[in-house]
Amino acid sequence: MHEDRRRTIKGIATIVNVSYGTEQTILTCDLNMHRVAAEFVPRLLTPELKGHRVAICQELRQRAVDDQSFMSRVTNGDESLVYGYDPETKQQSSQWKSRGSPRPKKARQSRSATKSMLIVLFDIRGIVHH
Repeated sequence: MHEDRRRTIKGIATIVNVSYGTEQTILTCDLNMHRVAAEFVPRLLTPELKGHRVAICQELRQRAVDDQSFMSRVTNGDESLVYGYDPETKQQSSQWKSRGSPRPKKARQSRSATKSMLIVLFDIRGIVHH
């Protein structure tokens, strides 16, 4: 299990020559493990980038506290490039983990040539443009 956490119960049962039900009991009851799918994130951030984002959020929060009209003057926007591709299924990306271990993460890797730009601008009253 520690060599490849993506193995299936059937695959492990075949390797160790036990029945499917016995292997399932060992994994779930004896080892207290369960199967989870990796969480998709746009990109994996470094600790430095995470710290920078926290600092910016704290600065904006302080400006909102200091100036009551600050939020009414903010226009925000979001844009995303949406690629057409064939992602790995949830079942294909799932793996075994113990209760205390963190959920696995992975960045999207394969992109196709087809893409669209989605843009939304909004303020305190709602959507301004899309």
